[in-house]
Order: sequence, then C-alpha cells, then structure tokens
Amino acid sequence: MATYMREVVARLPAIAPEYEYRVYTKGQNLGLAEQVLLPLAMWRDRIDLAHYMAHYVPAFAEGRFIFTIHDLIHLRFKQYFRGYIGPYYMTVVRRACRKAQRIITSDARTIADLVNYYNVDPAKIRVIPLAPRARFFEPAAAHRGERPYILNVGNHREHKDIPTLVRAWAALPERYEVDLYLTGPDDLGGLLQRASTSRRRAIALGDVSDDELASYYAGARALVHPALLEGFGLPFVEAIAAGCPVIASTQSIPEPLAGVALLFETGSVEHARDHIQRILDDETLRASLVDRGRTIVRGLTWEKTTRAVADVYAEVLA
Repeated sequence: MATYMREVVARLPAIAPEYEYRVYTKGQNLGLAEQVLLPLAMWRDRIDLAHYMAHYVPAFAEGRFIFTIHDLIHLRFKQYFRGYIGPYYMTVVRRACRKAQRIITSDARTIADLVNYYNVDPAKIRVIPLAPRARFFEPAAAHRGERPYILNVGNHREHKDIPTLVRAWAALPERYEVDLYLTGPDDLGGLLQRASTSRRRAIALGDVSDDELASYYAGARALVHPALLEGFGLPFVEAIAAGCPVIASTQSIPEPLAGVALLFETGSVEHARDHIQRILDDETLRASLVDRGRTIVRGLTWEKTTRAVADVYAEVLA
C-alpha cells in the first residue's frame, strides 16, 4: 500500500496536470486526525474529489470519492487477525465501498470478494495493476551465499502459510544443498532452526533495503510464495524484473502473471516441493519463465498505473 501511494502520488501532477492536488498524510486509523480533522480539512480546501488510497478511511466519508482496496484478505481469513479487524471491514470499509463513486483494485480476483462481501456493483470497479520499480530491472550484483537459495519475501502472518514453504523445502531430496531465505525477523517459533541441517539452512534476513532486496532477487533460484490468498503481490513482479522466476500457490498469483509462474495447489507441500525441484534441475525452464515473465512486467509501469488512476478521476468528474 505504501509503495502504491508513494508511486502514484509522485506521478499524478505530471501525468494529469489538469487537476490541482492536496495530499493529506497525518493521522492514525480511527484516530481524531483521520475521523474528524481530515474531513474538516477537505471541506475547508473545497475538495471536488477525494481518493482514499487504502482501507483507512473516515467512518462517515461523504462527497465524491474514489476508494482503493487491494484485497479483502482480512475478511477471508479474519481468524488470523485482531478481533476488531472483521467488524471494521464490515462497517467502515463496507460503507466506503458502497458510497464510493468508483472502487479501484489491483487484481481482477478481488472483484468477486467485493461483490460477495459488500454487494458492490461490478460496474463501478476498475482493475488497475501495480508495477515493479525501475531499480528491480537493474539490480546491483546478485547476492551470492554459501549455497544456492530460494527466497520468500513478505511478512509471516498466518495466511502467508510459511510452514508449507518450509516443509516443501525441507522435503527436497538430500542431494539438494540449497538454502531458504526469508525476509523479515525470525518470528516462527523455532521452525527455521528445526528444519535446518548441516547441508541446508533456513535463514531469516531481517529488514532489507530495496537495493539489498533487488540483489537477493537476482541471486535466488526462485521466489516461492505459498500464501492462502494475495491481492496483487509486488514481490512477484519485482522478482521477475530482477530475473528470478516465481513459484506460487494458485490463490496468490496476480492475474497478469498466471501464465509465467509455476503454480501449486494452496497448502500442498508435495506439489510445492516438486516445483522447487523442477526449477533447480531445469535451467531451460527457469530461463523461459524469466524471459516470458519479463516481457509481461515490462508492460507494467507506474506511469501506466497512474494514468489509469487519473482516467478514473476523469470518469467521476465528467
């Protein structure tokens, strides 16, 4: 969400100079600044059209506005989140979806959830895919570890299903000396240590900068993503841009990349293991996935995303 907001906001004045812009950044979710001071500031500034660029929105948002909601994972798997999340999505977010003139989402798979949970009219939904940033097409030198490695990028919340990834990697035949790298802290209760051996290790990388991440992508044998559900996961397009093929669960891959990734049934350790083994053994397959994937992700740019967002503004303001 932060990348989406940053990249689109930075480009809007140049791509759609016919509008004047006000950017509001202060306030925490459900706090005074968001719920009271923000609507007052927008009224004072005589805003013609608001764009709420994430699911953080005033509970009683009024006027003409556009609402970006990338996914409804918090409703699909509310058992994995704090108790107030489900009620928040079923009240504040639901009302915003119904009141918005247009809803922007980043992947077509989210349309069904918007219709199912909120009875949103599909006619007012616009699908605008996200994009990799330029730095991932030209990473610094590829990371070289003690052994080859596969990579996972993201947080370790329960819906990410990291245990399936760890078990699939650990189930590789003994001849494969390949490590598993995961961004973020080692917050998996000893799972990584228990799965590691003298010939392969599971390593939590902690926080990494964008430049470091690009280097990890470029050096990885594959990005492996087992999540139970994703919206438009930026790691997929970032990895492919950097020359790293993608292995993903069927419920996590963004629609534009479905034909250029190896997909396994969600939760299937055996199926995930088999695809990891394929990518380690078959360099021709790996190169083909990268080449075809790069053709697609080169067509996904933040300029196109921003232009499409501005076109939605024009629709509403016409």
